[in-house]
Amino acid sequence: MTARIARGGAATTRRNPARASSGAKRKGKAKPAGLLDHLPISPKTLRKLGTWAFVLALIVVAVATAFAFRLPQQIGTFVGERVGAAGFAVTRVELRGLNRLDPADVTKTALDQPSQAMPLIDLDEIHARLIAKYRWIKEVRVHRRLPDTLVVEIEERVPAAVWQHNRELRLVDGEGVELQALRSDALPDLPLVVGPGAQHRLGELNALLDAAANLRDRFAGATWISGRRWDFRFKTGETLLLPEGEREAADALRRFAEMSERRGLLGGNFLRFDMRVAGKMIVQLRQTPDARVPASSPGPAAGEPPQDLSRTI
Repeated sequence: MTARIARGGAATTRRNPARASSGAKRKGKAKPAGLLDHLPISPKTLRKLGTWAFVLALIVVAVATAFAFRLPQQIGTFVGERVGAAGFAVTRVELRGLNRLDPADVTKTALDQPSQAMPLIDLDEIHARLIAKYRWIKEVRVHRRLPDTLVVEIEERVPAAVWQHNRELRLVDGEGVELQALRSDALPDLPLVVGPGAQHRLGELNALLDAAANLRDRFAGATWISGRRWDFRFKTGETLLLPEGEREAADALRRFAEMSERRGLLGGNFLRFDMRVAGKMIVQLRQTPDARVPASSPGPAAGEPPQDLSRTI
C-alpha cells in the first residue's frame, strides 16, 4: 500500500515496509548450481552427445543381433556359393608326396567340406584333419589353385626302427612316432630297439653309431636298459654292454670298433662283451666245441669253465 502526502506542493511516496522486505527476500534467493553447471560444455553440446551415444548404442545392439543370427556368415556363404557356381569350385585334388597312404582316402578326407566352392574351402581345417587322421603324415601344406584345383603337399614320415615293448612290435620314425603295428613274421630290414622309452632315443642311438661308423652295417638293434644305458646287438649274434652316459658310451663303442677292426671280434668265438667298467672288457665265449680264447689273452683259472675272460684294455 502506497500513501502520498503532499507537503509544500511536493509529493512523497511511502512504501509498505512488509512488501519491501518480501521483495528483497525474493531478489536475494538464487537457484542452487547443479553438477552440469561446473562442466566446460554447454547444455546444447551435452544434448548432442547424448543423442550420439543413444544412436551408437542402437548400432551396437543391431550388430550384436546380426552376429547372433549369423547374418554375416549367411551372407558370406551366399556370396561364396555364387562364386562357386560361376566356375570356381573344387573338381580336382592334386596330391604330392604320397608313398604309403591311399590317395583315394586322402582325397576323400580333403574334400569332406560343407561346400566345394573355392572361397568356402577351409584350408586350416583340412590341414588339421589330415594331421590328426594319418600318423604317416609329418607335415602337410594345402592351397588353392584357381579355378578348380585343391593342391595337397604331404611330407611322409620315414621309418627308422622297429620298437618292441610288452611283446608288441611297432614301426617308428626317427622321432619315435608310432606309425603302425607289425607282425613278427613280416618285419622290415630295420634296427630293433627294445625297452620303455627306447623309441624316443633313436637320435642318441644314431649319434653313438656315428662314433663307430664301421659298426653300422653290422648293427642289428639295441635294448634301452633301466632308462640309463644301451646294450647293442650285432647281426653276427654278439651283444655289447655299454656304460652309462653318452660320452662314456661313445668312447667305449669307439674303442670296441677299433679293437674289432684289428682283431676281428665279431663273427668269431665271442658271445658277449661287457664294457660297463671303465678301462676293462669282460668277454663271454660261445659254448661250442672249438671255442677258444685268443692266444694273446690269458686263459681261465684251473677248474673254471672257459666261457668268461676278463682283461684290461
